[in-house]
Amino acid sequence: MAVEIRKPGLLCSVQDHGRTGNYHLGIPPAGAMDQIAYRSANLLVGNPETAAALECALIGPELVSTVDTHIAVTGAEIPVTVDGEPQPTNTAISLPAGKVLACGFATAGARAYIAVAGGIDVPERLGSRSTYALGGLGGHNGRPLRPGDVLDIGTPGTVVTGRTLEANLRSRLAKSYELRVVTGLYDHLVKPDSLAGFFADTWKVASESDRIGYRFNGGSPLQYVDRTPPFGAGSDPSNIVDAPYPIGSIQVPGGTQPIVLHRDAVSAGGYMTLGTVISADMDLLGQMAPHTEVQFVQVTMDDALRARHDRAGRLQAIRDALA
Repeated sequence: MAVEIRKPGLLCSVQDHGRTGNYHLGIPPAGAMDQIAYRSANLLVGNPETAAALECALIGPELVSTVDTHIAVTGAEIPVTVDGEPQPTNTAISLPAGKVLACGFATAGARAYIAVAGGIDVPERLGSRSTYALGGLGGHNGRPLRPGDVLDIGTPGTVVTGRTLEANLRSRLAKSYELRVVTGLYDHLVKPDSLAGFFADTWKVASESDRIGYRFNGGSPLQYVDRTPPFGAGSDPSNIVDAPYPIGSIQVPGGTQPIVLHRDAVSAGGYMTLGTVISADMDLLGQMAPHTEVQFVQVTMDDALRARHDRAGRLQAIRDALA
């Protein structure tokens, strides 16, 4: 059982829940950028929620299966057809052998997930099937998909054709968002009025954003406190002696364009970080298309923990709804 990629769309790759325990070695988690949407797609077609699926950015792929199967498309809203016939998203749909599944341009959101009954059967690397393209690790030959690639499919479970994820449980797609931030570790290097301006400004997602990091522009440049750079740091006031980065951390090279590190990010570097986007909002970040408006909102650690609890509850509600 296999699917053949006719057209790969944009940056289409094999992803799963990601690999853990290797970030201290410089190997990031990779995995689906919108974990809620990715897991929903798998549950819709009867897969374990951490089975490997396809992730695409802004433009979906065309593919054909060698056997009758089922698929589900979640996340970004994109038009889906089977041999030219429109199909619903967030629904388990039938894909007969030899019929072409075609996904178009995203009309809302940025990343769509395509789960095939049985899951994408590529080899595990360090406990994950996810593609980390920068390191040539995992997925299909360690890279985004190309025309003619053939992906093996595992043994499917029970699938209910037409099973649908209710609207209130789907990815929240909009033209503007708030991203919650816990400040630190180096926010003390920014003048207080300038840091307040960072949170007051409206930012826009830059076109250079990708799986490594989301770049933002449109806000006021940061103003740093006067200091003598420590030994080993660069001369720019945004430079520090190298330090580790958590996923979600916000670095501002030169003080002008904030970058929020995402699932393929490097694990350390020499730029100060003024805070970290909370884990509960990282799925949301993965659905932001270029030019999306964003306001960063400062929250406490207690707020972040409550948000994480709420996100876990939402995921459990999806599991219960699709059981």
